[in-house]
Amino acid sequence: MPYADLHVHTTRSDGSLELAAVPDAARRADVDVVAVTDHDRAQPFDEPIVERDGVTLVHGIELRVETAGGQRIDLLGYGLEPSAALEAILEAVQTNRIERGRAIVDCVESRLGVDLDVTVESGFGRPHIARAIDAHPETEADYQDAFDHLIGSDCPCYVPRDVPSFERGRAALAESCRLVSLAHPLRYRDPASALALAAELDAVELQYPYGREVDREPVERTIERHGLLATGGSDAHDERLGVDGLSRRAYERLDLTTD
Repeated sequence: MPYADLHVHTTRSDGSLELAAVPDAARRADVDVVAVTDHDRAQPFDEPIVERDGVTLVHGIELRVETAGGQRIDLLGYGLEPSAALEAILEAVQTNRIERGRAIVDCVESRLGVDLDVTVESGFGRPHIARAIDAHPETEADYQDAFDHLIGSDCPCYVPRDVPSFERGRAALAESCRLVSLAHPLRYRDPASALALAAELDAVELQYPYGREVDREPVERTIERHGLLATGGSDAHDERLGVDGLSRRAYERLDLTTD
């Protein structure tokens, strides 16, 4: 098991793990450090890094941005103390998330002829809808079917959401965080163009459970070329932490405990 899992979601965005339950989940996985990186949402932490029941919790965030070429990528911020600029971005994003969530729910309910009985609020995302579809007794679609046929990109009920530009998001995170990393670079439509932007960041997520065979050499080459740090995590949306992450030595290289 890794020492640090630096990519974990809770119910404050689209995860199923309560924030208060993160330390217990970390101990079960024998993980010492967890970065809570909910989508477009800060945590109610007093400090950038806190200790909870013997586990180190890093205040993090995952922010989606759009590049000049139109590709949407995710940035991970660590050691978060939100600036006014970032708070303005997050407020706008959460308002749009609610509007978009309601539009998708309305479309799915109309198309399937069911009432999903979901509450659309801050942090709401498509996984909430997929879980509701999977759990509904009158639908045959499971969680993956929901994404494949209803709410995934190019599906009939998909609604894109508004996101900040790469430049604006990167600047706000750089002002607010001790370290900014490019998330899961090999998941994007054009990994090469995403990795090209890493030169403007502090790090790249090297360790990540892609669920398929991937060639990490382009990521490693980018890290070496630009003198970047390597982050890593499981991208957990359930209670299983430590699927991927960093060794203690790799985590200590990040030096997140120093302002």
